[in-house]
Amino acid sequence: MTDTIQADRKMLESLVCPVTHAPLAYDAERQELISRAAHLAFPIRGGIPIMLVDEARKLD
Repeated sequence: MTDTIQADRKMLESLVCPVTHAPLAYDAERQELISRAAHLAFPIRGGIPIMLVDEARKLD
């Protein structure tokens, strides 16, 4: 199980915002990847990050 968590973290760390190519922050509570640069939150569904702008939630 620990290997899975470490692999997931490495995968999340390697992802960047598809709009700005800036790093993303992981919000474990909301299960989202946050792009502060683009003011978008990309959902994670079933453990899979959905990196489509049309699926992202706009941040205030």
